[in-house]
Amino acid sequence: MSNKYDVIVIGAGPAGYVAAIRCAQLGLKTACIEKWHDDKKNAVYGGTCLNVGCIPSKALLDSSHKYAEAQHDFKTHGISASGLKMDVPAMIARKAKIVDQLTGGVKQLFTANKVEGIAGVGKLLANKTVQITKHDGSTEEMSAENIILCAGSAPINIPPAPVDNDTIVDSTGALEFSAVPKRLGVIGAGVIGLELGSVWARLGSEVTVLEAMDAFLPAVDNQLAKSALKIMTKQGLDIKLGAKVTGSKVAKGKAKSVTVNYTDKDGEQEIVFDKLIVAVGRRPVSENLLDEKSGVELDKRGFVVVDETCATAVAGVWACGDLVRGPMLAHKGMEEGVMVAERIAGKKTQVNYDLVPFVIYTHPEIAWVGKTEEQLKEEGREYSVGSFPFSINGRAMAANESDGMVKIIADAKTDRVLGCHIIGPSAADLMQQMVIAMEFSASAEDIGLTMFSHPTLSEAVHEAALAVNGHAIHGVNKRKR
Repeated sequence: MSNKYDVIVIGAGPAGYVAAIRCAQLGLKTACIEKWHDDKKNAVYGGTCLNVGCIPSKALLDSSHKYAEAQHDFKTHGISASGLKMDVPAMIARKAKIVDQLTGGVKQLFTANKVEGIAGVGKLLANKTVQITKHDGSTEEMSAENIILCAGSAPINIPPAPVDNDTIVDSTGALEFSAVPKRLGVIGAGVIGLELGSVWARLGSEVTVLEAMDAFLPAVDNQLAKSALKIMTKQGLDIKLGAKVTGSKVAKGKAKSVTVNYTDKDGEQEIVFDKLIVAVGRRPVSENLLDEKSGVELDKRGFVVVDETCATAVAGVWACGDLVRGPMLAHKGMEEGVMVAERIAGKKTQVNYDLVPFVIYTHPEIAWVGKTEEQLKEEGREYSVGSFPFSINGRAMAANESDGMVKIIADAKTDRVLGCHIIGPSAADLMQQMVIAMEFSASAEDIGLTMFSHPTLSEAVHEAALAVNGHAIHGVNKRKR
């Protein structure tokens, strides 16, 4: 048993590798255990996000968008293109190269910050002791004053559609298709399902999305969700709401297919696909992470129980990222990783969970932060709304990206911004302006009084803020003061 470390981190995904680097920067001797490995059994850092999640999916989204743009939108700019084709293996290879560069980058950061990376599977035992099972089957134990659990999450499987990693795949398998499936089914109209469905629809798949819930994107502001459903339907996604999958059967043979059974308002239905993606959510990877004598508690869903600072009930044991409560978002995990590292070092850092930004990387993008109108109505809180469409934003029109809008909600009495919701070009990046503004308790008037450069997409944010109080210049105000 070794006691040479101040901190041992289990998991090198966004929460884990960030926590490890920040701990090392603060002068703490740090080791990080990672189970992902390459063919030579060397640790591969970055977790789900870099290897099979955020990064590779965005690579495919960008490649497929460029193809769709060349096919359908270039002519608007006076550009003629013929003989277009998509080389799927080349697209997948590009994605893999980006993943390799970024995971290799984390390795370099570990070296630069003197974080010791350890390849293997970590398990927390009693007394802050960690058992490491190496990839050759051997085991080792080490301990530290502080343990940070960052084991991440994995796709949820459902009995009616068991994943075989061939015809029926999860989100990981959907990143590795060698050809464009003619008929593609997606179970789940959440972030992952819509993004992956969009990738293959742009490349020519007939995509049907089966969503068990009757509402589309219920977490999104209702006005934006309705707009998104209309846009995505126009793009070719056949989104069936209230469609509960009851079973599936894979047809073996040369031409593989899968027959999916589901029920909707009209009764029992059946549909056949060449490939089926199961994207119904993710679960924390907490099984086999904790010995029963570790003292760390799991809730009924398998999440590690922590307080608002990501501390468990065991002094010196922390957990963050997808392993704990809250949205499973890489940036949320990163901020928690920094918070935990700094708290170990004696600082009082906290994460503002009220201002976690959300993004769906469809086209157009959907992004939001703070409260929706529906939430404020439920709370009985008085509010004012300002909105501005991209259809009259000069920069959006010039780029032929005029779908969508910016919507800002402010407190009716104080004018403090309570929420912002954007569907449109570069929504994810535009939203960061609002996250910063809200972090410093900005009012809609504060944003309206700020100078925005012209012509920019950001001007839509400016005009929406002005519109909250009826002062929009380039749009018609619902009311004037």
